[in-house]
Amino acid sequence: MQTEKQNLRLEGIYPQRQQEFFMQRVKLPAGIISAEQALKVAEVAEQYARGLVHLTTRGSIELHWLKEEDLVTVARQLATVGLINRGACGGAVRGVICGSLSSAAAPALEALVRKIHRHFSGNPRFEKLPKKFKIGVEADTASRRHLIQDIGLIPAPSSDGRARYDVWVAGGLGREPIPGFLLAEAVLEDSLLPLIETILRLYEANTPAGKRLKHLVRTTGQDEFRRRILEDPAAAVELPTVPSLTTSMVPAAVSDAHRLEVGIFAGELKAEGLAALAQIAKDHCGGVLMVTGDQNVVLHVAGDQDPSGAAGALRAAGFPGDQPKERVIFRVCPGNHECIMGLAPTRDIAEELVKQMGPKAQQLSWAISGCPNSCAQPQLSEAGIIASRMVNDPAGRTPRFDLFRRGEAPFSELVEQGLTQFALGEAIKALG
Repeated sequence: MQTEKQNLRLEGIYPQRQQEFFMQRVKLPAGIISAEQALKVAEVAEQYARGLVHLTTRGSIELHWLKEEDLVTVARQLATVGLINRGACGGAVRGVICGSLSSAAAPALEALVRKIHRHFSGNPRFEKLPKKFKIGVEADTASRRHLIQDIGLIPAPSSDGRARYDVWVAGGLGREPIPGFLLAEAVLEDSLLPLIETILRLYEANTPAGKRLKHLVRTTGQDEFRRRILEDPAAAVELPTVPSLTTSMVPAAVSDAHRLEVGIFAGELKAEGLAALAQIAKDHCGGVLMVTGDQNVVLHVAGDQDPSGAAGALRAAGFPGDQPKERVIFRVCPGNHECIMGLAPTRDIAEELVKQMGPKAQQLSWAISGCPNSCAQPQLSEAGIIASRMVNDPAGRTPRFDLFRRGEAPFSELVEQGLTQFALGEAIKALG
């Protein structure tokens, strides 16, 4: 097969650092995957991806080490269980995230995520955007994830009983971290799709290739951007959604005892481990797994079941959760293990740093990105690390690291710059 490589990104496929291999991103709305789908992903990973899956900070799954001749077969296998990955990469609307699936609002939030996902996935009107476009739905602003999206949606008070959302726009991390700003308050849910379409049309028509929405807002200014969007009649159109029996796959808020979070260090999970989690989900959790923004897996034990049964099944499957690297929240991108942009072996460094952490440091949330693109979202962690550049020293070319700590600003702030890996370890030991 002669693959048209220029079109692969729209199918969720990127070339790896290792030139003969590719990565396939599996697009999961709100990070939710059924047990049947997870079993198929595990089967594909075992056969084509060296028996490994990578859980991402946007609640998706990546399969690395795919050969070009296997890409079509892998895509077809995933499609047999409804996993269509159009728009998972490239200039399209990416997978819509939701980090609030344990909140009381979870069913309504997930229903909105699925509506947005269905509307934009594979929609040819929005597959030639200047760059990726990210949408997130959260129950509140506590996580600050709404600040890093092109569009972030937060439920707003309503006096008429109709669902409404505050709309934040033009956030992003990368080399130029910019927090999103509040575009409009209390927008009817029935008007969200027309409003998002209006934003996308303005973005596509006025932004150079390779630039995010934040670039357009920086050029026009927030007030002018808001005027152009909100004065467009198309943005206020209402599109009521007919209720459906299948809008949500997650139950309303569960008790802490019924919510089981499985720590997956650096998001790296063996195919056999994913298959085991899928079977546990099928037996105890209504057949649903959730990939979190911290690269873990969450299971909601069915309300009529004793959580100890699922907990025992997890232990039997090798998920005791009692090691520091399973307990510490540590988001990790693939780094130069597989990514073309990676400057450092992030998984190896993260594992070594966890060993050097004292009790206080282990209580913090951590993230390490292998380049300034910040895919691990270090600016949202209590302590974040970015491999910022390479330098020549007696040992050869080695990475230097910047350390960030959470303060009063929307994003964590730079506190130390240009650290060697040894100096980074010493700085972490000093945290206690």
